[in-house]
Amino acid sequence: MTTVLFDFSGTLFRIESAESWLGSVLAESGITLPEVELARTARALEEAGALPGGANPLHIPEDLAAVWEVRDESAELHRAAYTGLSRRVELPESGLHDALYERHMTPAAWTPYPDTAEVLRGLRERGIGVGVVSNIGWDLRPVFRAHGLDRFVDVYVLSYEHGIRKPDPRLFRTACEALGADPRQVLMVGDDRRADGGAAALGCRVHFVDHLPADARPDGLRPVLDLFG
Repeated sequence: MTTVLFDFSGTLFRIESAESWLGSVLAESGITLPEVELARTARALEEAGALPGGANPLHIPEDLAAVWEVRDESAELHRAAYTGLSRRVELPESGLHDALYERHMTPAAWTPYPDTAEVLRGLRERGIGVGVVSNIGWDLRPVFRAHGLDRFVDVYVLSYEHGIRKPDPRLFRTACEALGADPRQVLMVGDDRRADGGAAALGCRVHFVDHLPADARPDGLRPVLDLFG
């Protein structure tokens, strides 16, 4: 293998908890909620699936079903889907729904997995090409830059920039072509068996990791590095 493609959320980075997400936005807005109410509201947002990169909705409202299905195909659809879900939960001010969406796009909302830097650095030292292929509705490059990891990534292929999403093989093919790699010599690493598994249609090898909190998965990526000696 000459190249590794990585998913973003749940693979290289983990989004903050719903309580941290909500608490940060409330603090920036000068709003204080009792601890019990903060926890209750965060739990309601999580169950609604309003935090991108967090848990999927327990129930998708009928009026959002269509936009949810294609949410990663444009920035507008992504925002509409997630703010639509958050508005199912009552917040102290209506403007907080947009503030929550803005918060999740900031580098502060994301934590690299403990072995992310080690693995990306190790692949670079071995001369292995690295790409990030993500179903997403916003530019994640600043997250990598802020955490000092952008220097290890050669190519970003983001669904909203191409109007297609994983498991569509075209997204993986775009990444392979940008890296000048034969798909049969490419490893795709992700946490979603359906979405990331789509790379197998091109002949890529696929390796899955568990979508866990960062502190609960200290070395899930290291087996990838072991494959290259």
